[in-house]
Amino acid sequence: MLACHTFNLRATATPANPDISEPQEPKPRSRKLKASPQLNRWHRARALRSGHKLERSGNRVEAVEVNHSVQRTGESPSSESYSAVIDGGDEVEVNPGKPIYMVSDGTGWTVEHSVGAALGQFEHCLVDRVCPVNTHLFSGIDDVERLMEIIKQAAKEGAMLVYTLADPSMAESAKQACKVWGIPSTDVLGPITEAIAAHLGVSPSGLPRGASGRNIPLSDEYFRRIEAVEFTIKQDDGALPQNLCKADIVLTGVSRTGKTPLSIYLAQKGYKVANVPIVKGVALPKGLFEVDPEKVFGLTINPVVLQTIRKARAKSLGFGEETRSNYSEMDYVRRELEFARMVFSQNPVWPVIEVTGKAIEETAAVILRLYHDRKQRCSMPRISKRY
Repeated sequence: MLACHTFNLRATATPANPDISEPQEPKPRSRKLKASPQLNRWHRARALRSGHKLERSGNRVEAVEVNHSVQRTGESPSSESYSAVIDGGDEVEVNPGKPIYMVSDGTGWTVEHSVGAALGQFEHCLVDRVCPVNTHLFSGIDDVERLMEIIKQAAKEGAMLVYTLADPSMAESAKQACKVWGIPSTDVLGPITEAIAAHLGVSPSGLPRGASGRNIPLSDEYFRRIEAVEFTIKQDDGALPQNLCKADIVLTGVSRTGKTPLSIYLAQKGYKVANVPIVKGVALPKGLFEVDPEKVFGLTINPVVLQTIRKARAKSLGFGEETRSNYSEMDYVRRELEFARMVFSQNPVWPVIEVTGKAIEETAAVILRLYHDRKQRCSMPRISKRY
């Protein structure tokens, strides 16, 4: 069965004749289109940034009639733009987005994260200029017939194709089919595999991860990662402070600065991580100040962002608006962050990492760079520094 996420493949099975026929032009049709709540929020954010006054929140979006014009071959129906009228007379352009097909012969992790990282360079366009994209992941594509089926559908939708296919013949088939159909395509895995093969002087196996022909025995590295994950889970949120000396990395910061997910991410890379929360009025464990200070990393965050995160957390726990708590009050948030800054200033060897707006991977990259620089005795300032 074809593994497909967020998208239902509509192409028919590949005919016996290998010749690729031209896609048929879509028929004109009309339909009702409603702008999504997310689109409504984006519209309101743009209006506020532009200085426009909005009468009330949660404006209802009226349905609008959309007439689809016939598209030329190769154009994507999903790239059309529509207009939606919001209560108050504001008109918003509705753009369903341009499709990007991601094809993998494995789980699709590599191609999905590669496309996600690249799309991060276009956030200014995807949101502010309303030119979004729709990504569709097809994983476990291990034969040419299913590959051609996807490519034919991509041609009908006017999609871009990004693929990671370990089998050179599959990758070449995708390349040639995209060329014939005029589909923009990118081979993520091929160029780097060829470069490494040339560097090592060894031919690649051509087998995707998890293939039956790849019976790789479990290595010491695998068991080390498992041990690191088990250790990190037991040390979460300040548990077992007597074991801090056994950790490779110790994270500390106020609540909701991402210590736990960051710890798990680092543990999956083989590092034993402990995290210790900083709570105003609660004494920190003595073990935190007795471990090697070069293992400790402080985390800080913008107070407004922290308050927003804490409010969402309180709501998820079932606390309503009428239930007021210091946990998410701005005065308390600022005092707690100030207390954390005082702790960091008293321990100048600890690097302080600003996590506002950073993905877990970005924060982890900073920590690992500093961690390995210290292990290799690279020059490090002996004063607290924010990264």
